[in-house]
Amino acid sequence: MNLQRAFGILILLISTSILSGCGIYNFTGGNIGTAETFQIPNFQNFATQNPGSTFEPTLARDFTLALQDRILNQSSLDLTNSADSDLRYEGEIMEYRVSPMTATADQTAAQQRLSMAVKVRFYNRTKEDADFDQRFSFFYDFPATSNLPSIQAEAHEVIFERITQDIYNASLADW
Repeated sequence: MNLQRAFGILILLISTSILSGCGIYNFTGGNIGTAETFQIPNFQNFATQNPGSTFEPTLARDFTLALQDRILNQSSLDLTNSADSDLRYEGEIMEYRVSPMTATADQTAAQQRLSMAVKVRFYNRTKEDADFDQRFSFFYDFPATSNLPSIQAEAHEVIFERITQDIYNASLADW
């Protein structure tokens, strides 16, 4: 019996040492290191400064909330309003436009694309070489017979899902 117990303890010690050498990972694979808090001030909407882009009044707020939810749901970090948070995400919406994608035989649009691009600056006070300033974008294609308000909720869900996951991966999926 003592040999089995000693073997069990040995296996436990080896497993613990292997896992502790891998950093602090959550269940989605993100490496948060020693960070405990993050801050995401409201993104600004600068889309109208890009020719062809349009201004959507609630876009900046909705995107900020989607990014906050992504980090909260996929990490053990706590959201804070404090300027001395461990991680800080800030940025602007740089593009929000609808463009024709494919044409019909009579030269009218058959499909349209809603595109969105954001610029994100990420600061990691616990690991400074992880900071970045990067652009993220995605799109949603829809039939030209649909108008933007009728597809907007679904389009935002798809676009926000992709962009926020890409931001999460760039900042916390440290492989």
